[in-house]
Amino acid sequence: MAGQHAVGTQQTRSGLAAVLLLGCAVALGLGVYAKLHDPALRPLWLIGFSGMLQLKTWLATAALALVLVQLTTALWMWGRLPGAGDAPVWVAPVHRWSGSLAFVALVPVALHCLWSLGFVTTTGRTLTHSLAGCAFYGAYSAKMLGLRLRGLPGWTLPVLGGLVFALFVLLWLTSALWFFTRSGLPLT
Repeated sequence: MAGQHAVGTQQTRSGLAAVLLLGCAVALGLGVYAKLHDPALRPLWLIGFSGMLQLKTWLATAALALVLVQLTTALWMWGRLPGAGDAPVWVAPVHRWSGSLAFVALVPVALHCLWSLGFVTTTGRTLTHSLAGCAFYGAYSAKMLGLRLRGLPGWTLPVLGGLVFALFVLLWLTSALWFFTRSGLPLT
C-alpha cells in the first residue's frame, strides 16, 4: 500500500512539474522571440478594421466577453455560483466552446503583438502588457496540459484557470481599455 502511495505521489509531482515547465517554456519562448524579433510595425491583415489597434482591441474585447462566460460556467460547474444549484448538462459544453472561441479570437491579436509590435518596454503599461501576454500564453498552455493529465491535485485546474483569467483581464486593461479611454469606442 505504501508503495502505491509513493508511486502516486511521484506521478503527481511529475505531472505538476510538466505542467509548470511547459507553461514557463511557452512564456519564455514567446518573450525571447518577441524581444529578439525586429517588429514589422505593420498589420498582417485588417479583416475589415481601419487599423491594427482597432482589430486587436475589438477581438480582445470579444474574447473578454467569452472569458466572462468561461468564468461563469466554471464557477457553476465547480458549485461556486451562488444560488445557481447544480450545473445543467449544457454548461460544460458552453464552457469548452466559449474557451475555444476566445482562443480563436486571440490568435490574431497575439500574432500582431508578437510579429508587428514585439516585446515593448518603453512604458510601464507596455512592459506590463508584454510580460502579461507571455505569461498568459504560458498559463494557458499549462492549463490545457493540466486538463489532459490525470492524478493532479484538485486545486490545479482552478488555480491555473484563475491565473489565465487574471492575466487576460490584465492584458485587456493594459491594451483595449487603454485604447478605448484614448479614442472612444470606434467600431472599426
